[in-house]
Amino acid sequence: MKKILNSLSEDEYVLIRETKKAQIVDLDEDDLIALHSRIRRARNKYVKLYRRAGATKVESKGARGSGKAANKRNAGKAEVFENALSRVSRQLAAASRHSALRLKEERLALARDDAPSFSDIDTGDGKVRSSGKARVDTTRESSGRKKYEASTIAAGARRQAKKDRR
Repeated sequence: MKKILNSLSEDEYVLIRETKKAQIVDLDEDDLIALHSRIRRARNKYVKLYRRAGATKVESKGARGSGKAANKRNAGKAEVFENALSRVSRQLAAASRHSALRLKEERLALARDDAPSFSDIDTGDGKVRSSGKARVDTTRESSGRKKYEASTIAAGARRQAKKDRR
């Protein structure tokens, strides 16, 4: 592992150093997301290089196993970045859970402030004190309503007459 770390470029080494626990513990969620995407891009780069180089070496070596052995450096770098990605992912998951809990608490606190307090309501005997608005059906006076009711009455009379004839 030390060999592989020493073979990293300066930028890659700095990127790996940024993923140490002491560095990522103070980062907020947005910074962790940015770091996560940078690490994932580097990991994907070396995984892609490993696969492509392995595929081209299969022809010259004659077998997949020997092609894989000739490509250890890219595999090692991919593994280093995979480990770094897992560290950042764990920290990002913890930060996301913390953020979700904080948002939930804020939402619940806001809901509690908006909700009516039942302790402020006077306890009574449960009867309504106001007479309220008189509910009168104003549609009874319309001509359409009168025709409808007359039709209903006539239909009822016809039904009854039919029964009486039997």
